[in-house]
Amino acid sequence: MPDVDIDFFDRDNTLKLFKHTPASMIKDGKSEKHKTGVYFHAVPEHPVTGHASLDYKQAEDRGYFKIDCLNVNIYKDVKSEQELVELMIHEPDWDMLKDPKVVENLFHLNGHYNIVSKLEPKTIEQLAAVLAIIRPAKRQLMYKDWVDIMKEVWIKPTDGSYFFKKSHAVAYAQAIVVQMNLITKDKYNFSVQQDK
Repeated sequence: MPDVDIDFFDRDNTLKLFKHTPASMIKDGKSEKHKTGVYFHAVPEHPVTGHASLDYKQAEDRGYFKIDCLNVNIYKDVKSEQELVELMIHEPDWDMLKDPKVVENLFHLNGHYNIVSKLEPKTIEQLAAVLAIIRPAKRQLMYKDWVDIMKEVWIKPTDGSYFFKKSHAVAYAQAIVVQMNLITKDKYNFSVQQDK
């Protein structure tokens, strides 16, 4: 079953617009609300909580389709779809990643300046690999060169340790590029056309 994530600037207010059922997960033998997962189709619901009555893994095994709706507040400063596209395709100033204060304010990179400064990513694919290396399963790759990193970083670990899928890592790397370009938009005078 595919894994679908959708990013929102304001997740809670967006979800108010759609009929949905929050997913559930079993943790320490107790059912609790999944942090991001929702169903936009009918699923068995717990009569008191209103959450899905099945753990999201059981629900998937029975053919229910969960979508993870993520709150990503970096989009609050994006004014239009066209601006978002332009922020995505504009090549960022990769040297920004040499500044610990900048890295500390970037989505998913904060707290990991040591890895970012060691690897010095210069492309979205390398930045995605950095996001994967931050996770425990691939941490040892930070001491390798980029050729070896790219050979190993997307291989699923056999020991079950937590790792980042390439699709998620590339999407988050793209979001970081948007954030970097938002920071430097005025500095480099790159103009964004507004939708008409």
